[in-house]
Amino acid sequence: MLQELSIEDYIARQPKYDRARRVMHPLLRAAVPSFCKVDVRGLENVPRRGRTCLMINHVSYLDPIVVTVAIPFRHTVSLSKVENFEIPVAGWFLRQWGHYPIHRGEYDRKALMQTIALLKSGQLVLMAPEGTRHPQGMQQAKEGLAYVATKADAVIVPTAICGAEDWRRRLKGLRRAYAKVVFGAPFRFRSDGRKRIARNELAEMITQAMHQLAKTVPDEYAHLRGYYSDIEQAGTDRIEFVGDDPSRF
Repeated sequence: MLQELSIEDYIARQPKYDRARRVMHPLLRAAVPSFCKVDVRGLENVPRRGRTCLMINHVSYLDPIVVTVAIPFRHTVSLSKVENFEIPVAGWFLRQWGHYPIHRGEYDRKALMQTIALLKSGQLVLMAPEGTRHPQGMQQAKEGLAYVATKADAVIVPTAICGAEDWRRRLKGLRRAYAKVVFGAPFRFRSDGRKRIARNELAEMITQAMHQLAKTVPDEYAHLRGYYSDIEQAGTDRIEFVGDDPSRF
């Protein structure tokens, strides 16, 4: 079980997981359009290599799936609540892909350290800073993403997911679900090379990052900006954009 692996053993297994992902990824990309139309914007903002964190708003169970199929040239790796690994089919898929568990509702240090290690190894990691689904609109985020991104010196890509909130209703009505995935301008947090960042600074970082995510949400889905709706007041002194060619980073 992935829960029982040490962080070192989990990272050492990444080549094995990558081989499985190379088989499963095209199959998933071929299967998803049969039940969900995925509209992708801003794909050029996703670096083709290197330490990258996709920061998403979390509106539905489909979010990790639609983001995974939206990117043809890299494989996402993500946290999933530990209970999901016990679901017969879904749990098998999560384990084969190499997703890793988190104990929600508590401080899970191992999950944080695994995320840092994954980023440092050059993986594309998906994180939802809100911690759980909020289909009515974004809620105040926790500092975990800012902590791991500064520790790993990772590029963050704000990734807005819109339209997937009503996927159950659409499928029950024998219609395909729909999701729009928008990748925004990539950036890094300004850490000035420091190894330790105070929690109040991490809070400022995640607030500015979440405003960038809110800006990535298209205007027709403005209600999903929620707690971060006041995008005109978004500060940027804690972040730095990585330029027009994110593949260099």
